[in-house]
Amino acid sequence: MARAAPLSFRPPRPSEDRPPAPRKGRGAGSNHSGRYESEKREAIDDGWGDGTGNGAVNDGEEMPPLRTEITIEKPRKIITANNSPYVGFDRSINPYRGCEHGCIYCFARPTHAYMGLSAGLDFETKLFAKPSAQKLLEKELSNKNYKPRVVAMGTNTDPYQPIERKFQIMRGLLSTFSRFNHPVTILTKAHLITRDIDILALMAAKNLTRAMVSITTQDKALARSMEPRASSPPKRFELIQKLSSAGISIGVMTGPMIPGLNDDEMEAIMEKAADLGASFSAYTILRLPLEVSPLFQEWLEAFAPTRAKRIMRHIRDMNGGKDYDPQWSRGGEIKSSYAQLIGQRNRAARARFGFDRERRALDLSQFCVPSEISGQMNLFE
Repeated sequence: MARAAPLSFRPPRPSEDRPPAPRKGRGAGSNHSGRYESEKREAIDDGWGDGTGNGAVNDGEEMPPLRTEITIEKPRKIITANNSPYVGFDRSINPYRGCEHGCIYCFARPTHAYMGLSAGLDFETKLFAKPSAQKLLEKELSNKNYKPRVVAMGTNTDPYQPIERKFQIMRGLLSTFSRFNHPVTILTKAHLITRDIDILALMAAKNLTRAMVSITTQDKALARSMEPRASSPPKRFELIQKLSSAGISIGVMTGPMIPGLNDDEMEAIMEKAADLGASFSAYTILRLPLEVSPLFQEWLEAFAPTRAKRIMRHIRDMNGGKDYDPQWSRGGEIKSSYAQLIGQRNRAARARFGFDRERRALDLSQFCVPSEISGQMNLFE
């Protein structure tokens, strides 16, 4: 039965008895209504299920995999401005909303509430694609008032998630960036980026691009559960080697580091990435804003029940007693001893593996509107 939503958002807490298990090939175990909905809906067991409200019927048979639904979105602009003090860029592009990778910890999950959808299974299965992105980018870069700055991609959802194979929006965007000699950075978990090595190599030769691959673990079972539709860890290491061999500056993002779950792997991941040609690195610590916290806790109690309480205790210590507090965990000096230790370990590993060398800034000076658009060549004919 539907009931009125509370005036303020209070995310549902994971079940103390039996957390919902994720659906096959998906990260989230539940699909609670978005925080802006006028009604709150929750699945209940009617006696025919397995007691979780989703997952299996009473004879033990699994529910069929959820299909991915794609809606075409027609935005008016494609470059998004950003003024957050916590990131190092002021503009980005997201060719897709939602992400089929299904990473249970994804901080972008709550953005699906703006579409009237759940941050849970909806975020992974009800996606929005922007096929007009290339034309919009060309129009915006051609504006006489446009001032070039590095555009970051992969900052919210992965631009190389599986549906990119069909839509090829990212390839179109890169083609436009290349034509305009416009710098761009990419963060991904997907081996699919290797498809675009031809464009990226040309841009890299002009110092117009660099990429970074996020690797959280080398444990295949953990990766399959935590990031169900992202490329496997071996495939991510392979893309480092392929991009590096093509002359493309490639780095490794060890994150998010989850205290007590995968942070012990950080140095080993960095060492292997360096051996394969990665030239820089970064790390993040898990963030659990809004709906992400209950979804992550549901998954954690299903995947690692004996460690769940200890892991959450570390996370709350990093956030001043809360599941997430950006002022505490990201603003200014790091206050948690465990977070400080991870930072110290990362700095030592960066020095040991050669990741602390100064990077050359991407070149903004080459930006120009192609003559077939600007018509400038006509002046000299």
